[in-house]
Amino acid sequence: MDVSEYVRHDATGLRELLVKGEVTAAEVEDAARAALERADAALNALALPPFEPALTHDTAGPFAGVPFLIKDLGPMAEGVPFFVGSRALDGLGIVAPHDRDLMRRFRAAGLVTLGLTTVPELCLSLVSESPKYGVTRNPWDLGRDPGGSSSGAAALVAARAVPVAHGGDGAGSLRVPAAACGLVGLKPSRGRIPCGPDMGEPMFGMVGEFALTRTVRDAARLLDAVHGAGVGDKCAAPPPRRPYAEEIAAGPGRLRVAVLTRAWSGAPVAPEVAAVTESAARALEAAGHHVTEAGPALSWEAVLHAMLTQSVANAAPFLLAPREPRPDTVAATTRSLLAQSRRTTALDLLRGFQAQNEVTRAAARFFLDHDVLVTPTTARPPLPHGTLDYDAEGQTMRDWLVRLDGYSPFTMAFNVSGHPAISLPLGRTADGLPVGVQLVAAHDREDLLLALAARLEEEIPWRDRIPPHAVR
Repeated sequence: MDVSEYVRHDATGLRELLVKGEVTAAEVEDAARAALERADAALNALALPPFEPALTHDTAGPFAGVPFLIKDLGPMAEGVPFFVGSRALDGLGIVAPHDRDLMRRFRAAGLVTLGLTTVPELCLSLVSESPKYGVTRNPWDLGRDPGGSSSGAAALVAARAVPVAHGGDGAGSLRVPAAACGLVGLKPSRGRIPCGPDMGEPMFGMVGEFALTRTVRDAARLLDAVHGAGVGDKCAAPPPRRPYAEEIAAGPGRLRVAVLTRAWSGAPVAPEVAAVTESAARALEAAGHHVTEAGPALSWEAVLHAMLTQSVANAAPFLLAPREPRPDTVAATTRSLLAQSRRTTALDLLRGFQAQNEVTRAAARFFLDHDVLVTPTTARPPLPHGTLDYDAEGQTMRDWLVRLDGYSPFTMAFNVSGHPAISLPLGRTADGLPVGVQLVAAHDREDLLLALAARLEEEIPWRDRIPPHAVR
């Protein structure tokens, strides 16, 4: 299989070729390695050289033989070093002692893990830049950012180096890169994806891990392969009534759709971004759905307070590393964050939990009367490098979150509330940059999101939109 043939297929398509015997797993892996080498030379998206050999996997799984990447999010795969995008862990020789539950499921699905992707420091940014990895570039425009924190994952999937890659979403970190790179980015419901065995819910349930894909069918089939709580998980989403792959074939039925293009914080939304969202709403109305302008009555201050408190608390384990981070090894905002982490009290945490509860209840009430909420994913097209500076002296974590909200004011709320949300590449700017539209549903209704996403993929197809710097 040559590279030009390999890059034409999504994960499902590659698996079909393998099942038919038209290519071998070794041929697919060779093509993927060649594509990764070409893409990474332009994009700077791999955190380490590709694994040699690939990580072991089940050769009978539903995605057996399909190339895959994991994010430098922390301990993920047994024996693989991790840095969480920070120089503070350099030289410590820290490797994951065993697989996480999700990694075991990726292996069981048959995914061929070839490498580790870049992230911003501590995964605390919606852009890629970090003192450790530098800038990861967007294959649509090398002068623009691919979004964060699943930065390298999005850049390499968009560049066709791999069809699917692992990511995590704590404030939009799957959905924002999906929007910036023209991909599908699903953040599952709280409790849908296992988080064990070494941690409880990351950021107290605000992080949803999954993957970036180029097609809805890949997202549905991969969710079928990895969903479900792990042993001992405190939060468990109920199982779907039938496989997600069947849901996308069946369709969503007639839905009550709400459209919102005004941010709770008042952050301005670029007219061309709002126009893409409104065009998607018109397509849904033309398809027979009942569409109105509405949105949850959320307090932006509550969203910000919950996100801030849990970000501060989630950083505390970093202080327990074998070597406490030296000030010269971390960015200025991380230094501020760690200092705040030391000062945080039980009362601060309690107030953060109260804010999280307020947001969660308000969002849940909205979905009693609406099936799906449609918003922009980001307020602006992909950002030029250097637009957001995480290393600015004197910047507090609150300052930073406010700045991130200016870029992505519609994503954080649904990390706080735990609702499932998906970004779809439903439009482009006048100069050809991708624009994402976010769909949000009630808790545990990934079935609805994927079914509706599949219909939008038919109505507003994006599969043939290929970035200028993709592998060919």
